[in-house]
Amino acid sequence: MSGGAHPLRAGIVGAGFIGAVHARSARLAGARLTAVAASSERSAAEAARRLGAERACASAEQLVVADDVDVVHICAPNHLHLPLSRAALDAGKHVICEKPLALDSAGAGALVELAAACGRWDGVPFVYRYHPLVREARERLHDGRSGPLRLIHGTYLQDWLSRPSDDNWRVTAALGGRSRAFADIGSHWCDLAEFVSGHRISRLSARTATMVPQRSAAGGRPAFARDDDGADDAGPRRPVSTEDVALVQFETDRGALGNVVVSQLSQGRKNHLWIEWDAAEESLVFDQEQPERLWRGERDGASVIERDPALLSPAAARLVTLPAGHPQGYGDCFDGFVTDLYAAIRDGVAPDGLPRFADGLRAARITEAVLASAARDGAWTAVPAPLSTTAAAETRA
Repeated sequence: MSGGAHPLRAGIVGAGFIGAVHARSARLAGARLTAVAASSERSAAEAARRLGAERACASAEQLVVADDVDVVHICAPNHLHLPLSRAALDAGKHVICEKPLALDSAGAGALVELAAACGRWDGVPFVYRYHPLVREARERLHDGRSGPLRLIHGTYLQDWLSRPSDDNWRVTAALGGRSRAFADIGSHWCDLAEFVSGHRISRLSARTATMVPQRSAAGGRPAFARDDDGADDAGPRRPVSTEDVALVQFETDRGALGNVVVSQLSQGRKNHLWIEWDAAEESLVFDQEQPERLWRGERDGASVIERDPALLSPAAARLVTLPAGHPQGYGDCFDGFVTDLYAAIRDGVAPDGLPRFADGLRAARITEAVLASAARDGAWTAVPAPLSTTAAAETRA
């Protein structure tokens, strides 16, 4: 089924925080939430009640081939992304898969090829692209108003894994992958840096560190859950190999320089994605915790661009769903992403800026370059070019 007059039927694999976000966005995009799968039949039944799904599946493997599912949303732990996406595509489903698309670039590349061969639509939720003021910055940099880009820099900081008693399955390399902080949140920052600028990171130098070398054995704790009462402090510990911090400096294919600090142990920082693009005529700053304003600096002063559809470019105004002064945020971005992917399934055309599996492959390649550089004490390491020379244009088609 590819849409037509009937609503798309969505199935959600994984019922944690992000699974609930997917379910809400799918429903708002007009889909029927027909099935949900979780870590056990019991948790799937509870999730079906909580999310309003029509039924619970006994397993993820059952859901991804189910006859009453058109679009599979994969929100399971990272090590399951590749096998579940492959099974769903082989069964003729469209797939939205959380990042990382796979635990390595080889797996991510295989999924890009399989989706193309199957003729199915695919997406990876790099949803920060859907902030209207991110699109406004992109338009200014692409249409020449800002002048040539010289520098890209910023941070992505969190604190939810800052203590030894903080734990989650993402910490375990076998479940989350060899990179944690950079693959989890640094990938979002790099996607935004490249998407907005049109530049591609061509080589980088990276240092990583595991500042909390042992953590409590509480890997089942949900994302962003904290042990503030210290209940796990006296429990068993296990060694950690994935990084808490990454420092990356880079060059782009068009001659700009850049750097980013990524951390999951910066106290008081909840989801601090901050990025600045410094061009010849103006600098632009986006802070996703303050997404209603885009800071704009010039030689003679600074100003703020508000999220007011009457003042924005058409590309940015398209994503405005509320009047100025009525804040939009992360949930609205997710809604926009899912709506665009579902529209592509129905209409056969990718809306502007839709993040695809190819963008998930791009993230995997940058992550591998970061790990390779860090393993060689920050040696400069090349990042493979995107799949084709038209990669930048594809997001503007």
